[in-house]
Amino acid sequence: MDAFYASVATRDRPELRDVPVIVGGGYRGVILSANYHARAYGVRSGMPSTRARRLCPDAVRVPADHELFGTVSRAVVENFRRVTPQVEVVSLDEAFLDVRGSTRRLGTPIEIAEHLRAVIHDEQGITCSVGVAASISVAKLASRRAKPDGVVVVPPQEITSFLHPLDVGELYGVGEKTQAVLHRLGLVTVGDVAHTPLRTLQRAVGEGLGRMLHDLAWGRDTRAVTPGRVSVFGYGGDPDKSMGAQETFGRDIDDREVILREVLTLSAKVAERMRVAGVAGRTVSLTVRFADFTTLTRARTIPEATDVTQEIYRAAVRLYDALGLQRARLRLVGVRVEGLVPRSSVHRQGVLGERDRGWSEADRAVDRATRRFGRAAVQPASLLDRAAGRDEASSTGPPGARSERSTGEAPLPVGTKSSEHS
Repeated sequence: MDAFYASVATRDRPELRDVPVIVGGGYRGVILSANYHARAYGVRSGMPSTRARRLCPDAVRVPADHELFGTVSRAVVENFRRVTPQVEVVSLDEAFLDVRGSTRRLGTPIEIAEHLRAVIHDEQGITCSVGVAASISVAKLASRRAKPDGVVVVPPQEITSFLHPLDVGELYGVGEKTQAVLHRLGLVTVGDVAHTPLRTLQRAVGEGLGRMLHDLAWGRDTRAVTPGRVSVFGYGGDPDKSMGAQETFGRDIDDREVILREVLTLSAKVAERMRVAGVAGRTVSLTVRFADFTTLTRARTIPEATDVTQEIYRAAVRLYDALGLQRARLRLVGVRVEGLVPRSSVHRQGVLGERDRGWSEADRAVDRATRRFGRAAVQPASLLDRAAGRDEASSTGPPGARSERSTGEAPLPVGTKSSEHS
């Protein structure tokens, strides 16, 4: 997909079509995406928002709507699956399709590509770029060359002429450090790697990586499209190994209550994503980043795998308190659940005296309410004044009403739509 997050965030706002747009980031966070107008100024995803603003001070920032991104992504993937069941979803905005079994019914691969691009544009109002090739790695490189909003076809007999002029950094598995090593050896292009003896390459970057790069430089890639590899937003298949969320405060915070409100919000966000994906996990990790950018991560394994907000939050609070931060000023906090397994495989052991219905049922009731009435419909009572707390975190004035205590347990959810839906 072309600048997927930015395209989705602005598709219903025509006034932003021809201006630089940055998605997410807040005042001091990391931006999620930027449209092509902002990229022309050097803005890139993953860049600190302060740097993005310096590069492009006129950019319009829009909030990230992850629920909307997931909805659009699922719709796009369904279009792929109408063409072929052989779909490997790599991320929310990228997938590989094996269309060898679809050509008799739908035409040549380029006709299938153009059909998909037209359908996605008509239904979702966004564009995508397609690379057509005989292997995953070459198709990926071709899709980059097709951006934005195009198709590039690399026939088998033209693979080497397509690959060899490219910088070695384009090859799969070559990061900044490996690229620097190869450049120091005078290996600047993919063609240079292809014509370097295998043993020389392996001595430089290691046996396994050296062989892989040598094969890829000649277009040899035996990997097959693997349906169901990604399952973060309910596509099906094997689950990801972990899910997490983090938040950068508008200014450094040392108030435990404000910090734990954010931990609760992040715990709820992660737990909701897990329930959507049908997974649960036993290991909860907490990440904190201090004002000097020092970052600590601590993990705790709980007795049973869970997707319950309250259980994840309690584990995260224990991790926070165990750090003994007292008045240390934090720049960022994050919550992650690791070691995910399918929820259907988890059989929770009942506890003597425990209620028949508890936090798990409450979470699912909240999910139903928010799907019907929106995210603001139901939330923990301690977050009803979260806006005031976040204002404090972002430097605009005094905090609002506060709880009298801050413990490892959040109050029961409270409906805010109307009494009949509470």
